[in-house]
Amino acid sequence: MNNRYGTLASWVYNLDKPVGRSFGDIEYYRERLSGCVEPVLEPAVGNGRFFVPMLEAGIDIRGFDPSDEMLCYCRAACAARSLEGDLSRQTFESFSYGTTFAAIVVPLGSFQLLTGLDQAKAVLKRFYDHLAPNGRLMIDLDPIGGFLGASGNIRSWTTEDGDLLTLTDNRVETDFIAQTTVSQLRYEHWRHTKLVDSELELFSLRWWGVNEFAMSLREAGFTDVVASGNYQYGRAPQKDDETISFEASRLA
Repeated sequence: MNNRYGTLASWVYNLDKPVGRSFGDIEYYRERLSGCVEPVLEPAVGNGRFFVPMLEAGIDIRGFDPSDEMLCYCRAACAARSLEGDLSRQTFESFSYGTTFAAIVVPLGSFQLLTGLDQAKAVLKRFYDHLAPNGRLMIDLDPIGGFLGASGNIRSWTTEDGDLLTLTDNRVETDFIAQTTVSQLRYEHWRHTKLVDSELELFSLRWWGVNEFAMSLREAGFTDVVASGNYQYGRAPQKDDETISFEASRLA
């Protein structure tokens, strides 16, 4: 199964992107969401990197994720801070709530885990249906340049116990028609030079053109679509930007 986020993958993610680590998104969305009086939803909440700071800022945020391992990290982070996080195990394609939301936020490119065009468009419509009137959808995307860089990278992290975690990333497929990449991620846990455990996952992502995504938002029913570069609201994306943020509204 692609994009599984199993035990080692989640461990590495939690070490690499701990709760509170910001790429400019936490500060940006804390300001964009400051006026929300109704609940906010974060799909693909992960380990709580973004979710927990929003709770700490007093935002009534809910979250879901398909990975039990990721949700364990998120729940533990909430408990350590005496925060009550409304979390559940759900997927982009089938999530359901009995309430609507003032905003739905998908930071840091998580939406690009949806690699099928029809699949992604169906999820955009699902987001629309879960927003209250005048609710806003906020999604970060990585531009195409981030998908076409060097492959074969090896990264490592040292755990609190002195063990070593390594990640080897090899791109095995780039489909320029489907606008997707598939990478083979090998996670390894080492102790005293001995391999303790390993995981192999296929990691798939889809890139979008700026106008293509804006049109898909409008096709799903959204209006007032704004694309911003590098977390500067209203500043049109530029070719060297690392992040493109979209914001769109449901008016009825």
